[in-house]
Amino acid sequence: MNSTVVDVVPLILIGGLTTAGVYLLLERNLTRMLLGLLLVGNAVNILILTVGGPAGNPPIRGRTSDGKTATADPLAQGMILTAIVISMGIAAFVLALTYRSYRLSRAEDVVNDPEDTRVSELSDLSAGAIDEDLVTHDPARDTDAPDELDALPGHEGSR
Repeated sequence: MNSTVVDVVPLILIGGLTTAGVYLLLERNLTRMLLGLLLVGNAVNILILTVGGPAGNPPIRGRTSDGKTATADPLAQGMILTAIVISMGIAAFVLALTYRSYRLSRAEDVVNDPEDTRVSELSDLSAGAIDEDLVTHDPARDTDAPDELDALPGHEGSR
């Protein structure tokens, strides 16, 4: 088999897993978000494995495998093991959130918080009603000297 084909297959797999994972993460359903996290985590693991270099001898002095001359990089293996533990911890946390959300509201979809929606609407209204007098530039106040707006300790303006 050609070596360029072997190198392209993991990259296509990484791209597909990442694309599907990000798509699922953008959903409002907590189970889909969990699946998206797991897919992105697996894509990162395959990326680390691919970047880790070719296979080789075990990283133990005196051990050989199939007559290989180079030693395998143990850092990539350690990073993948760590990433697996982290992704399982995140998965357990999201599963706990999903279970709690289902127990409280019998719904798995994440909805907008009414208070956040109200604050967002108020900020949109106030952004459209900016007074032109507040926007004007006062060159007399444009100094580096501390004034009443500064909150630095030790200055007269701080309280």
